[in-house]
Formats: sequence, structure tokens, C-alpha cells
Amino acid sequence: MSVRILIVDDHAVVRAGLRALLSAEPDFQVVGEAMDGVAAIALAAQLTPDVIVIDINMPQLNGIETTQQIIEQLPGARVLILTLHADASYLRQAIEYGACGYVLKSAIEPQIIGAIRTVANGDMFIDPAMTLTLVRNLALVDQPKGDGASALSPRETDILRLVARGYTSREIAEKLHLSVRTIEGHRSNLFGRLGLSNPIQIARYAMQHGLLDD
Repeated sequence: MSVRILIVDDHAVVRAGLRALLSAEPDFQVVGEAMDGVAAIALAAQLTPDVIVIDINMPQLNGIETTQQIIEQLPGARVLILTLHADASYLRQAIEYGACGYVLKSAIEPQIIGAIRTVANGDMFIDPAMTLTLVRNLALVDQPKGDGASALSPRETDILRLVARGYTSREIAEKLHLSVRTIEGHRSNLFGRLGLSNPIQIARYAMQHGLLDD
């Protein structure tokens, strides 16, 4: 089954390059393009794509505002921000307004393709190049509710550490030799108990409890 993708960027050259890159993947189908946020919102409602790839810098509405409005209209939409901005404040806003991923335009092509697949599969994707920037700015994020660190089992600790480092459920399952369903169950129970709801809170919690230390 194809992953149906809507590309949103105000530069025609970027849109053409992305279309060529993504159309070469047998499981991807580019169903539309938009050059600004207003057009993107209308096309998203009309086409209901599986993944919407959105730039931040656009006329009329920027990518984060566009994401917010798309999610309000289509709560199940999967939005991936593709941007030049390696800035934690943009990342934080994107996640808060409903984006499922954030990848830099400087990323290599396989990473962009992988980010789209990750988001389409229901996971979050944060560009690895943003990890250090994110950790340095975690103080900007509200303290997550609950503690529960002392109650974590060794398995839960391993899962939380890997999620905080940006691994998907499938990758964690492979590393820990468990099924994806088992990992998803652990994640749901663990994050619900700790009051964690997005990748930024997860990374901050892991850092505060020394889970990102080598």
C-alpha cells in the first residue's frame, strides 16, 4: 500500500526535487503540492494524504501555523516539518502544534525518506542533528508530571532511553529482540504512568534521570 504524500514548500525547485526523490520510492505516491499554507490546508482536506511534508518559511501562513490549522481540521493528519532551521524553539513549537516529525533540509536523502516512513508508520521522528540542540534547550519545557523513576523496571529503562535517543518502536524491538506490539505496549503504559506525552518531554525526563549518559 502506497504512502500518499502532500509536499508544501514555497520554492518550486525544492518541490520538484522532493517529488523526484519521493516518486522514485515504490511505496510512495506524491498526490499534491502546495506553495503556501492556505493552499496546503485546502489540499490536505481535499486529498487526506498519509503524510504532509511542510517547510517552515512560507508566505501567508508559516509551516507551524499551517500545521496547527491542519491538525485542528484533520486530527489524524501526520505532519513532517522539513526545514533549514536547526532551532530548538521551532522544534518545540512544531511538536506542540501537532507535528509528528522534524527533519533538516541538510539531511541526506535516505534520512528524509526514512523520516517519512517513520511518520507514516505512526512513530515520531526528530532529526538526529537536533538532539544536542534539543537537550540544551530542555529547560524551556514545562516539567513533566509525575516521577516514577525509581519504579522503572530494567526493561522500561532500556525502552525509555532508546525512545529518548530517537529510535522508533521497530528499531527498539530489533535491538531488544521483542515484538513491535510488545514495545508499543510498554511505551503506552510507561509514558502514561510518567505523564510524558511528546518527544521533548521524554528527552528531558531521560536527561534529568541520567538515562542519556554514556
